[in-house]
Amino acid sequence: MKQQSGQLLSYAPRPFVKWAGGKRQLIPVLSQHIPKKFGSFFEPFLGGGAMLFHLLSQNPKQRFIVSDLNSDLVLSYITIRDRADELIYSLKNHAKKYSKNSDTYYYSVRASEPKGQIEKTSRLIFLNRTCFNGLYRVNSKGKFNVPLGRYSNPNIVNEENILAVSDILQSKKVSIKCQDFAAVLDNAKKDDFVYFDPPYQPISQTANFTSYTTRDFTTKDLKRLSKVCQDLDSRGCKIMLSNSNCKEVIQSFSKDSWKVLKIKANRAINSNSKKRTGHTELLIKNY
Repeated sequence: MKQQSGQLLSYAPRPFVKWAGGKRQLIPVLSQHIPKKFGSFFEPFLGGGAMLFHLLSQNPKQRFIVSDLNSDLVLSYITIRDRADELIYSLKNHAKKYSKNSDTYYYSVRASEPKGQIEKTSRLIFLNRTCFNGLYRVNSKGKFNVPLGRYSNPNIVNEENILAVSDILQSKKVSIKCQDFAAVLDNAKKDDFVYFDPPYQPISQTANFTSYTTRDFTTKDLKRLSKVCQDLDSRGCKIMLSNSNCKEVIQSFSKDSWKVLKIKANRAINSNSKKRTGHTELLIKNY
């Protein structure tokens, strides 16, 4: 049974999609660096929402302004918030048909282009749960292009989590938008906390994975992000940023106002399981 927003939940909500660069495994480390006091919370690269759900569970009365440039992902958050029961029903239909012929059904759904809100969100979650490595990737035409994964019994309908996410997102303190990261400048003010988790800069030619939308996150975007962070710093905002441990990122945040820390991290989407561990990434903050 769902509880009303603002109250403690009997089931802690967690990301409903597996997202490249997702922070669920790193939350215990990141939480040690979250400011003890801050105004509103902004997260312009929402992704799977691990940080959002963590902070919402801790501070349900805080104001949260989150956004992402992936319109299908943002639609999924809105759908779960407003129409969870219909979404669960649709996912159960997917699960039933998938169990009869996983290969044929997966590729028929991947090729489909539903127009309705429920169907679009249901498709995204279904593909995310059944595709190779839970990897969200689109080509230059915006087409999802990941092959079928090897799962014996994928958890397509995580009903308990969807209801918990729906409940916590219904708070009037949570605003979900689809916009460029620079738009955070419009409303962020002194003592607000801004967490940036952009598509990471590649540390090698084969590590370049920035295709969450039809456009890549380029070196030019990194420079633009650095400027946005400088502007927010000058306003007195509290800023924390995650990125890969590479010289381009370090150079972009080389001014005295930035503390650059190295933390251990795993790579959940690497196709070679042996290469998922033993990595370090950067945590950059101005407080």
